[in-house]
Amino acid sequence: MAFLSRVAAGAITLFARFITAVRADWQGIEPVPRQRVYFANHVSHGDFILLWTVLPPRMRRQTRPVAGADYWLKSPVRRFIGRDVFNAVLIDRNRDTRASDPIGQMADALDGGASLIIFPEGTRNETDAPLLSFKSGIYHLAKTRPDVDFVPVWIDNLNRVMPKGEFVPVPLICTVTFGEAMRVGDDETKEAFLTRARDALLFLSAASEGDA
Repeated sequence: MAFLSRVAAGAITLFARFITAVRADWQGIEPVPRQRVYFANHVSHGDFILLWTVLPPRMRRQTRPVAGADYWLKSPVRRFIGRDVFNAVLIDRNRDTRASDPIGQMADALDGGASLIIFPEGTRNETDAPLLSFKSGIYHLAKTRPDVDFVPVWIDNLNRVMPKGEFVPVPLICTVTFGEAMRVGDDETKEAFLTRARDALLFLSAASEGDA
């Protein structure tokens, strides 16, 4: 299974690069193998794949996306991709049925040496607004592991590569922009941290539009 997972990961990476010609733009941070939590905007189920694809191989191997178990365990193919190929931290988003605390699951993954990819909006943004409101999970994770760097990441154009309701991707160039790392302050409130994190993504969005 490990061999099949590696082959599948390579094939998915090549396909993502072929369709999107994706490029990484590292602003104020270097692509070094340091433990981080990458937090990004969320418009497609392919977001974490594109972010994961642009990481250097050594960083890619230690980085785990955090994703909804309800979606990635829905079929054998999705289960294989989410759990076996990407080693995702699968979260039960239903408060009534979940057996594990999501923050605890993510903290355990960090304690195991992994970096994480998270989406603070909690669900895909299908509105005209650049971002939805952030859920509080990113703040609680930052407070739980205050020595870990949180890196804002803006994924541009992927919603146009795979528009809602379409099954055939449209080849378009995508950019994944990484911003300056941040950490939660000792006395920083939840509201202040969420605002700062959201502003960091909006700044990258504006910079990405300026480069277009």
